[in-house]
Amino acid sequence: MKAAILAGGFGTRLRPLTDRIPKPLVPLLGKPLVTHIIDSLPPQVDTVLLAVNYMRDALDRYFSDLDLRLEVILVEEKRPLGTGGAIKNLSHHLDDTFIAFNGDIISSIDLGELVRFHESKGGIGTLSLWRVDDPSAFGVVNLDDSGRITRFQEKPSPADARSDLINAGVYVFEPEILDHVGEGQVSMEREVFPRMLQEGLYGYRFQGHWVDCGTRENLLLAQRTLLEREGETMEACQLTKGTHLIAPNHLRGARLEDCSLGPYVSADPGVEVRPGAVVSNTLLLPGCRVGRDARVSDSIIGPSAVVEEGMSVRGQILI
Repeated sequence: MKAAILAGGFGTRLRPLTDRIPKPLVPLLGKPLVTHIIDSLPPQVDTVLLAVNYMRDALDRYFSDLDLRLEVILVEEKRPLGTGGAIKNLSHHLDDTFIAFNGDIISSIDLGELVRFHESKGGIGTLSLWRVDDPSAFGVVNLDDSGRITRFQEKPSPADARSDLINAGVYVFEPEILDHVGEGQVSMEREVFPRMLQEGLYGYRFQGHWVDCGTRENLLLAQRTLLEREGETMEACQLTKGTHLIAPNHLRGARLEDCSLGPYVSADPGVEVRPGAVVSNTLLLPGCRVGRDARVSDSIIGPSAVVEEGMSVRGQILI
């Protein structure tokens, strides 16, 4: 079985971080977003197709050095193609049932159960669905009693929304769906799915957690969510006696000197936090330094970036 990960976007909502790091390789608890997806794949998946465009060379280097149980094939989009066009561009690799992902989704969905649900329904496709309180920023899905999708609404106002279930960006498709996707820039959500209702599209609801990691706020939300589920991690760190830690955090190879750190901080190898600094709800990427008496919260500090002594950084991406 193959899995298609759509990772060709520019990551504009995470700039300036994604000016240097392609979004699929943005770290979350020390592991790139795309690796979180790959690690969640069920055993029957033996090949990953990664639809790429922006900063392809960086992705080539990353996967060439990685030892995985499955094959990863990078398929380039010469220009951005949208979700439908990106899947169509992979069609020469897709000759059987396949899983597809939007490349910035972190969730608790059981992919093996999703595949079994799809097989039991016999439709052309199954969409994962997530419940939200306010669906106005999403595509909304209506289901009948059998789980079949009967209607799509794109970003309805709260008063007009017919459902609180949104498309969660993880799918199982039969290869025949490719016959319904045109060439060029095509959106599965807006152009293909509404035309496919008669072909048998089903919705699979799940619980747990779901985060679209495309913004600073949501990447940090995913970090908090995973820390709450997985707990504290500390490996090969140097801590002076006066350092105060507020769990949970993910700390690997960091040097922490008489500072206050946490909760919800991820610090990668080579990070230094100097005396008197206070850091919370923040992603500290490799080699960055937080100066003496600095204050950092709700932020992403990029690789080798420096927060100067006494500086206050809140709600920012600093590179």
